[in-house]
Order: sequence, then C-alpha cells, then structure tokens
Amino acid sequence: MSDYHPDTLAIRTQTERSLHQEHSAPVYLTSSFVFDTAEEMRASFAEEKKRNIYSRYTNPNCAELVKKICLLEGAAQGVTFATGMSAIFSTFAALLDSGDHILSARAIFGNTHTLFTKYLPKWNISHTYFDGTKLDDLASKVQPNTKVMYVESPTNPAIDIVGLQELGDFSKKHNLIFIVDNCFATPYLQQPIRFGADIVIHSATKLLDGQGRTMGGITVGSAALIDKIYRFARVTGPALSPFNAWTISKSLETLSVRVDRHCKNALELATHLENQPQIKKVRYPFLPSHPQYTLAQKQMKAGGSIVTIELAGGLQKGRDFLNAIKMCSLTANLGDTRTIVSHPASTTHSKLSSAERDEVGISDGLIRISVGLEHIEDIKNDIIQALEN
Repeated sequence: MSDYHPDTLAIRTQTERSLHQEHSAPVYLTSSFVFDTAEEMRASFAEEKKRNIYSRYTNPNCAELVKKICLLEGAAQGVTFATGMSAIFSTFAALLDSGDHILSARAIFGNTHTLFTKYLPKWNISHTYFDGTKLDDLASKVQPNTKVMYVESPTNPAIDIVGLQELGDFSKKHNLIFIVDNCFATPYLQQPIRFGADIVIHSATKLLDGQGRTMGGITVGSAALIDKIYRFARVTGPALSPFNAWTISKSLETLSVRVDRHCKNALELATHLENQPQIKKVRYPFLPSHPQYTLAQKQMKAGGSIVTIELAGGLQKGRDFLNAIKMCSLTANLGDTRTIVSHPASTTHSKLSSAERDEVGISDGLIRISVGLEHIEDIKNDIIQALEN
C-alpha cells in the first residue's frame, strides 16, 4: 500500500473484512472478543498470539485508524486515544520518569502548558521553555536530565512555524525524544517524521474528523516508543470508542479534498483581510508577510486552515468582534466544515497570565479564525461586517 499516494491510502486502507465481505468497514461495537478454546485465550493474553481481546486494548476500528495515520505520517506503529489531550498526557506519562526534564517550545496549547506547569511537577518532571522561532541558544537549555523535545508547528494560536529539520537534527545530536504536535497541519500538509521527529501526536477531534462530530487523539512513531505508550494506555484506559474511531477513519477518506478547500479559503481570506484598516496584523503561514513564510513553504504543502488577526482595543474589542459575528460559529473547536472564530485571551488561553500570553504572541486583541468550507464570499462578508459593526 505504501506505493500509493496519500489520498489513495486514506481511502483504500482497510485492516480486515468480516465474513460478509463488506466494501466499507463496519463498526465493531463490542467491548470484548470471544475465544474458541482456553488455550487460545491463554496465548492471546500472554501475547503469543496477536488478536483482539478487549476494546480497551484495541479494536478493529481503532486498528484501521492507526494503520491509516501511520501510512500517512510514515510511522511504524500508533495508539488511539479518547481525546487529543489524553494522547498528549499518555505519551509523556509513558515515556518520562520522575526526575526527567522536558525542553518545550513556549508556544503550545493552553492545556498542554497547564499539564507542564501544574500536573507533571507532581511527579518531579520539570520543563524549560524556549522560543520556537529563535533556536540560537537552544543548547544552553539542555540539562543532563533532559529527555524530550516538544513542539507544535504551526503553533496554537499565534501560527508560528518551528524549524522541524533543525530541531530534528538537534534532538538526534543530544539524544532527545523529539515529539511534534501536528494537529494544525495534518499529515496531508506536513509529515514531521521526515524531519526527524520520533513521535507525532494529533487531536483527531480537529481536521482529521473535520466535521465537529467526534473526539479522538492518536500518537504514532517508532515501534519501541509506541510499545511503551500502548502498554501505559492499556493499563490506564484512555481508550478511543470504536464508533469514534470508525467515524474518524471514514473522515480521512475526504481529508485531502477538505484540507485543500480549507487552505484555499484561508489564503484568500487572509489576503483580503490584510487590506482592512481595522486590523493591525494578519498572520497566515503562506502569506509573504508571515515572518516564517519561507520555512512554511519548505515544511508544508499549504498553509492550513487557521488565520489570526490582531485588533486594536484589547480584550473588549475582541469580545465586541465576536458579538458582531452573524454566520460564523463561536465555539472552542477548530478544523470544522464551519468557520469558527474565537478570542484566545478570554477563552482557551485565559489561564495564562498577560505576560505569558505576550511571550507566545497572544495579544488581548488576537482573534483566531478556523476557516471552514463555506463559500469564501460568505466568510469574508461576515468577518468584514463584524469588523465594521
């Protein structure tokens, strides 16, 4: 199957068929799987025989989703999870020991920041942040106990682009596990393993499902690392439901078509908004005005679905803008068929102090636009009328 293009792999990968030889994979809504003999059951639990045992361990729908993402990302193995955050937590919990240190880009999702600052310290796991756009002094931040390098690219929500090849080479030199959250780009636009990543994480809730229906997460990477993460997940139980796995797997069949349209709409919207006097700054990776425009073109097939704009007037102006929206949705999700606008400073990143938000490029007037699949003129018109009103 690896000889085919990604568009084909997302459609034609199916792990198994039932006796009915169905064309589309069925949903395996079962908590467990039966055995014909006591010896078969013993051998399965002893891992002498590879088969489905219990849906907390794995399930045919989860296995199909894993296989598709592994093929798209160029990974050896993977594990599915109930949410993106459960994938992130389980990955760190499985790979880190008490006393270990994380070297992380500062611009990360708010809940990941809370995980690093509030919960991992309970287990004596520390972290140091660095500016993902300035890597000159990175070596000075490596400690004897540093075990993991972690980044998002593009970042949420400031849309910075982090140099994956440079960090991949750096991680290899310093014997670090290089983990990349690839949620904003998807494997259709970017494959971090090509640049040296050991582990890639996705919130499948976003563009992988793409229609705002289900929650899910997935971690893929090398066989040895994934085996550790799988064994942690098997015991602790952050399992993805078979129905959600089936839904996301079916959604992958339209990933390339959807993401192409997302990117086309986002670039046109970003270009249009650059000329609006109410906006101080527009950010989109494939705009020539983006500070990492050249790097984005090197790493990504297109710019993704997220556009950010900065309004003058601070927190109140951001709230006023959201209140003036008519068509677009006000919600916490992104990567949906429907365009979504949000105000990170008062919502997703409100737990960060003003100084912490400034350090990652989240001004009080920053608006994140997850550009959907509606007609581009309708999207532009709604944004413009909100700016004016």
